[in-house]
Amino acid sequence: RRSCLGSDCKGEGFSATHLHTRKEENTASRPASGSFHRAEAASTQKMKSYQKLTTDILQIPEAGEEAVDGRPLCHQKLSAWWLGGGLLMVAALLSGVTVWVLGQIWWSQHGTSPLPKCISIPEELRFDCYPERNTVVTRELCEARGCCFVDSDQSSGSTSGVPWCFYPPDFPSYTLGSMNETELGLVGFLTRKAKAYYPKDIEKLQLSVEFETDTRLHVKITDATTPRYEVPLEVPPVTKRAENPIYAVEFSKEPFGLIVKRKSSGTVLLNTTVAPLFFADQFLQVSTLLPSSYLYGLGEHRTNFLHSLEWNTLTFWARDVPPTETFNLYGVHPFYLVMEKGGAAHGVFLLNSNAMEVALQPAPALTWRTIGGVLDFYIFLGPDPNLVVQQYQQVIGFPAMPPYWGLGFHLCRWGYGTSNATWETVKAMRNFQIPQDAQWNDIDYMDGYRDFTIDSQKFGALPQLDPGISSTQPPGSYWPYDEGLKHGIFINNTQGEPLIGKVWPGLTAYPDFSNPNTHQWWLENLNRFHSLVPFDGVWIDMNEPSNFMDGSSEGCSQGEMDTPPYVPGKKKSMLDSLGFEQVHALIKLRGKRPFIISRSTFPSQGKYSGHWLGDNRSNWKDMVWSIPGMLSFSLFGIPLVGADICGFSGSTSEELCTRWMQLGAFYPFSRNHNTQNEKAQDPPAFSPAARTAMKAALEVRYSLLPYLYSLFHRAHLQGDTVARPLLFEFPNDVATYSIDKQFLWGRGLLVTPVLDPGVDWVIGYFPKGVWYDYYTGSLVNSSGENLKMAAPLDHINVHVREGTILPTQKPGCCTLVSRGNPLRLIAALSQNANAWGDLYWDDGESLDAFAKGDYSYLVFNVTQNTFTSAVLHSNVEATYITVDILTVYGVREEPKTVTVNGKEWPFSYLTNQVLTMSDLQLNLSQGFSIRWV
Repeated sequence: RRSCLGSDCKGEGFSATHLHTRKEENTASRPASGSFHRAEAASTQKMKSYQKLTTDILQIPEAGEEAVDGRPLCHQKLSAWWLGGGLLMVAALLSGVTVWVLGQIWWSQHGTSPLPKCISIPEELRFDCYPERNTVVTRELCEARGCCFVDSDQSSGSTSGVPWCFYPPDFPSYTLGSMNETELGLVGFLTRKAKAYYPKDIEKLQLSVEFETDTRLHVKITDATTPRYEVPLEVPPVTKRAENPIYAVEFSKEPFGLIVKRKSSGTVLLNTTVAPLFFADQFLQVSTLLPSSYLYGLGEHRTNFLHSLEWNTLTFWARDVPPTETFNLYGVHPFYLVMEKGGAAHGVFLLNSNAMEVALQPAPALTWRTIGGVLDFYIFLGPDPNLVVQQYQQVIGFPAMPPYWGLGFHLCRWGYGTSNATWETVKAMRNFQIPQDAQWNDIDYMDGYRDFTIDSQKFGALPQLDPGISSTQPPGSYWPYDEGLKHGIFINNTQGEPLIGKVWPGLTAYPDFSNPNTHQWWLENLNRFHSLVPFDGVWIDMNEPSNFMDGSSEGCSQGEMDTPPYVPGKKKSMLDSLGFEQVHALIKLRGKRPFIISRSTFPSQGKYSGHWLGDNRSNWKDMVWSIPGMLSFSLFGIPLVGADICGFSGSTSEELCTRWMQLGAFYPFSRNHNTQNEKAQDPPAFSPAARTAMKAALEVRYSLLPYLYSLFHRAHLQGDTVARPLLFEFPNDVATYSIDKQFLWGRGLLVTPVLDPGVDWVIGYFPKGVWYDYYTGSLVNSSGENLKMAAPLDHINVHVREGTILPTQKPGCCTLVSRGNPLRLIAALSQNANAWGDLYWDDGESLDAFAKGDYSYLVFNVTQNTFTSAVLHSNVEATYITVDILTVYGVREEPKTVTVNGKEWPFSYLTNQVLTMSDLQLNLSQGFSIRWV
């Protein structure tokens, strides 16, 4: 069992302040965006169609034409001609006069008619020229910017969110001069002749296009004359231009635009010619068409895994707010992945840490807006969605390898009250033999909520950690603050004094982790605290950073940085204070693999820590939302992720907590956590039936830890996802594109949780192929369909994909015990009777075990009725483990004999085609073969 440090306000982050950005969609003021050449062509076609529909009138033959009976038309009866023609002419004349009169009345009441160039632009291709929130856009405001104005009365009215104010095709933008070759690609300059409507236009920009790899393109636009802030992210150096890129790049010179295509299919991945480029000092904007509406990523927000493109604007600014739909949340991840027609995928990453927003519209199209920095884009060509995420992590860094114990079950709450109450909970878990590896406490263990302190009256030795340092103690009474002042490590305000906010202990100072002195100060504080309590992990909370007041104790300054001309969403707090990430003090302190959980995150955070999804609520909806949240962070390179099981705030119910414990057993980071003054929700707090169901779910997790640990090794080594969306494994099955109530572990394990109250069944989608019930081995041969399954309260449905071999282990009370237990290998045969799997094994805690060669790696195969285990790399840890059981799912005929390493062996065979060999006692460090005929 481990004890872990938690915290409440770390100064580690990309900004020491946060904007409280509330997305308030006002349809009266939420226009959305513009179009250029391609949009014009589309609108011309649309207008032609409109003309055809409105000219469906009687066609009068010209003189000399013959009637149907073959006689000249002049031989027809003149009475019919004059009667029909006369009536037609009168009707047409009256209709024209009526339309003209009504039109004059309407325009006299509603203003002038839109220009043809404006109304010709289809609604879905209208790019917002006036995105400011809480502003009612009038014709005068819009046309002052040189844009088109068509309000809802003049539009089709079919779609809410269509911008009233949008860019005309001839809106001035930048012009591209000549492009010059470089060692890595191309460089050119962009110039703007006409001023735009945001202040401090940058008139000359530098465009750099680098063909970094065959699947990665790097496009950067910045000020050609003056350096600007760029995120200090360590990206891979490139010394050679890609030789065979699978992408092609084209340019529009005037107005400037960039087009990126996939060579193999010709699919246009980016097309920025659809709207003008903006690059002012505090407003940068670029728009692009998308090849499809299947777009994912762009966190951190509470949304479906598949984003809606129906005029949807997402704000990016780290913010301390309970997870809520439409709000920007704790972290910032400006990366998206798009599925293209035919199953290929690509991704785009904007390396920028300023406040920003992304506007999505049904063209499909996307607009980036940010208030500083540069436009620094990486485009990843995949073409497989798994490869897109791997290529993204090649830039931001691969995830850290967690310690083995960190994958066990964690238990926490705010409000144990005393160390005795905490240990009583641990004892109850042990008494009921419920697996647990880590026990946490929230901030009530501290003395006055101050970091690096313990309430000696109530808590003896329970750690947690918070980077907000109380500033209200008398000098000399609080070492962390006194030392911080001495070394000048706190974030200062514009007057050069420590910026004072407010968090749990009251008035609070914030360490500035961009200051090298802060790193040593942080290590010294951890070291002093570790001497009191030998903690194993660190919990970094409220590091957006959080502040309970607007601005500092002296209010908000009103400098230029605090009042940008455009603000994405709503802002709260200050912009004039910056802080950056800390070094890994925990590595220096313990000399072992660290375990760190952070609430606020940014690209590359996965190199250092995991993430939990924040202060959720104890309700069914929040449980449902946890799955798309988990899957999104898999895209962001942070596979160690999970939600507070059973919910943090509010009181759970027994049914909800049982179902959530079942789901949470399959979160990569599995922790039950709740708040103070609510009823307990640890497993021993419930009825025997619920407690037994929770224990069973956790035992499944502990059985699968060898498989989960191997998945994390592949994530650490090459950026594979751990909790994986179905579309990643079945990119040609469009039915998987919107699934976010099921997920996979790796490629081979499908989890279908119950997410609704009062039911004992669940419907899940099974992609085409054979799937085996994890518990029984019974198979389902799916054509790609939804299936209804029994799901009593003590059961979560888990299925094994054909062709998979799972390494499992007998569960124990904790990983220390389970790691020593024998293995059971489960081989789920494909329709061709093949299967594959692997196992990574080390001591579970040493630093750089793989790099140092201190590990074992085994590959398992089944071909031609023979299971083989090949040891590709071995160390001493594998010699302690034996393989005791091999179970093979999908053996169509009962074997006559089974041999193990050539020796005949007893077996069992069930009618559901499950073959089992037991008592094998095969040493993991040695290869072996098992054959059945």
